[in-house]
Amino acid sequence: MIPRYKRKTMEKLWSDENRYAAWLKVELAALQAQAEAGMVPKEAAAEISAKAKFDVRRIEEVEAVVRHDVIAFTTSVGDSIGPLSRYFHYGLTSSDVVDTALAMLTRDALDIILDGVDQFSAVLKRQAFKYKGQVMIGRTHGIHAEPTTLGLKFALWHAEMGRNRRRLAAARDAIAVGKLSGAVGTFAHLPPSIEEAVCRKLALEPDPITTQVIQRDRHAEVLCAIALCGATLEKIATEIRHLQRTDVREVEEPFAKGQKGSSAMPHKRNPVGCENITGLARLLRGYAVPALENVALWHERDISHSSTERITLPDATTLLDYMLDRLKGILEGLLVYPEAMALNLNKTRGLIYSQRALLALAKAGMSREEAYAVVQGAAMRCWAQEGDFLDLLAAEPAVSARLAKEELRKEFDPALFLHNLDAIFERVFSERP
Repeated sequence: MIPRYKRKTMEKLWSDENRYAAWLKVELAALQAQAEAGMVPKEAAAEISAKAKFDVRRIEEVEAVVRHDVIAFTTSVGDSIGPLSRYFHYGLTSSDVVDTALAMLTRDALDIILDGVDQFSAVLKRQAFKYKGQVMIGRTHGIHAEPTTLGLKFALWHAEMGRNRRRLAAARDAIAVGKLSGAVGTFAHLPPSIEEAVCRKLALEPDPITTQVIQRDRHAEVLCAIALCGATLEKIATEIRHLQRTDVREVEEPFAKGQKGSSAMPHKRNPVGCENITGLARLLRGYAVPALENVALWHERDISHSSTERITLPDATTLLDYMLDRLKGILEGLLVYPEAMALNLNKTRGLIYSQRALLALAKAGMSREEAYAVVQGAAMRCWAQEGDFLDLLAAEPAVSARLAKEELRKEFDPALFLHNLDAIFERVFSERP
């Protein structure tokens, strides 16, 4: 389960109470900027700022009648400030408030996610170095290929998460913009200087140009970055699921005391956490689709994007935050079985050294075509259970004429595949950007 403090942090961020609080923050920043510019009496601005508040239940009651959430909000706030409400929401259109507040909320949600990414990446780095030299079989197409190490898998995931972090950070910067440019983006009622002042107060950048809305390519960038990060988490989870299969069982996600895997089969230890991650990644990809479709709105705006964003942005950020935390716990407690790795490494009776044998024969003077044919012939006989690959290959006259069996045996060593481990780790974990 996701730790309570993290769940509540993201829940609170996207709550109705906090959404309206963000709206109020934008409204009051606009009011203060106008007062500073001499457009609104400073005394009125100070009194409004001191008195302004909203009531969620009252907003819901008004919205049920007027069918407009911002009008319901300004009505509720107006109840608290009385006649001075004539200065509240002055010169603004709804999207000035809603889009700027949404940018703030999304920025803050991404800050939570970026912190989660950092914690997750730290676990990947620790596990990469812990298992740097833990030899296991590498697989391509699901078939045994050549030796690798478990640490290299973690290093690969760490590098990919670094790219995810850069994409998420870029998306955070892209979304952290505000706008107060009015109904069609022309600043007809408030000058750009007010927008600039408000954005400074809210730690946002002023969007250089908008229509009535901030353009939705920014929001699409956020959801695509989230979907990509989710795809990486699915990639990691899928690898663990494969490696946990009974006929492989080289690693296994933690299985808690008292946990049960099946209502029918008491022996089951299923990779349910990684399966959860896999399923949730599909949802994240689904959320990216409406975000991309929201980019094309009618003229200076329509409202087709709004309904989807009320779901996609809170859900996607909350889900990714959860997925990072859930998979981090799995990787921290990952069960690793070196004996099974050693057993599987030798399961094909030496076939995984076929390229070493091929290169050794070529180096000894055999043409590549002839070497490939003789190595493959011995390999196919090994697959057919006619003997060990080394014995079958060494018995070939074309091979024995060039290499003694003991010379060939030296090529059947996993360490020969891993002499560049340090160089790879230096590339991944150096301080270079």
